[in-house]
Amino acid sequence: MDDLEPTLLIIPILGVLAPLAARGLGRWVRVPIVVFELVLGILVGPSVLGWAQPDAFIDVLSEFGLAMLFFVAGSEIEFAAFRGRTGRRASLGWLLSLLLGVGLAWIFVPGEEAVIIGIALCSTALGTILPILRDAGELKTPFGKAIGAIGAMGEFGPLIAISVFLGGRAPGASTVVLLLFVLLAGVAIWLALHVPRGAMHRFVNSTLHTSGQFAIRVVLVILAALIAISVVLDLDILLGAFAAGIVWRLLMRDAAESDRSAVESKVEALAFGFLVPVFFIYTGVTFDLDALIEQPILLLLLPVVLVVLFLVRGLPSMLAAPEGSTRRDRLSVALLGATALPIIVAVTAIGLDEGILSSAAAALLVGAGMLSVLLFPLVAMSIRGERRVGSAVPVEDDAA
Repeated sequence: MDDLEPTLLIIPILGVLAPLAARGLGRWVRVPIVVFELVLGILVGPSVLGWAQPDAFIDVLSEFGLAMLFFVAGSEIEFAAFRGRTGRRASLGWLLSLLLGVGLAWIFVPGEEAVIIGIALCSTALGTILPILRDAGELKTPFGKAIGAIGAMGEFGPLIAISVFLGGRAPGASTVVLLLFVLLAGVAIWLALHVPRGAMHRFVNSTLHTSGQFAIRVVLVILAALIAISVVLDLDILLGAFAAGIVWRLLMRDAAESDRSAVESKVEALAFGFLVPVFFIYTGVTFDLDALIEQPILLLLLPVVLVVLFLVRGLPSMLAAPEGSTRRDRLSVALLGATALPIIVAVTAIGLDEGILSSAAAALLVGAGMLSVLLFPLVAMSIRGERRVGSAVPVEDDAA
């Protein structure tokens, strides 16, 4: 408890300082809060000040935070993004990214380590990008829809790859188990689509401002149930959390806009006010900065890995750029598509737990992911420029 008590106090303090720092710096440059959470975690962790220490209890809270992050990502998925030209090209771009990432890593480290690195390199931080697009008024434009499709594939695709290739089974057996999970998740989605929602929505509405908080309790039940199925099937819990977000979105799709917004605000408060910051700050606390400092060559490799991330994930993302896009727009698409961090953190954590990935390699990948979140969106939106009302390319018929 001597180590646990100060850490339990320090993490909430850092959770308050991170948005204050982001807001203060936002006068000059927009930096995602997650960057401050990671940096502050590193600063107070064993590698620098040593005020906070790894602990089993906080590690469990961190896992809940990661699960909530992917639950929210699943609840934000726009299924229309997977249809038509944009969806097909976003899917093709992600497959190319996976092949490029694994193939490039295999040249240097053949085996499971190459698979982990390849999966990390083909991810996109949709949860980081969406608020930036929303603030820029780009969510509903063809550009924003393309980025949404790229980001959806950049989060959903790696989760499937993790389940197939990093589940401790042969890929064939993993695929069968994954199909079983899809079947069970499909049953949950079917129930969400067909269960009578009128009475449930009325009950949700009646408990929004009472101690009942029925909506949040249902969220936790859905999340726990699909995570439990993932655990039983020996799949990564992130897949269950992501599927739970999809189920919840479908369950609430017919609710009144005011009720849905109220529930979403409560879920986001639980996620981004408590659990998700714990995950990112604790990731900073456990970040092996010493591995980078003790090997200066790794610090020199950070910009190299950042460039590789752009080449592996960014360039294939350009396939999904809207028709008629300028070179500036395509470059912006590439930079946003290559913005990655949460999946990198999750995949490297799996690699470390399984003894497949070294702490130095994990630190290098996470460090590059942090740089991508810090630099790529800023450069992309600067290149994109302010959107002129009425200047966007008309949305093409996605049924084509």
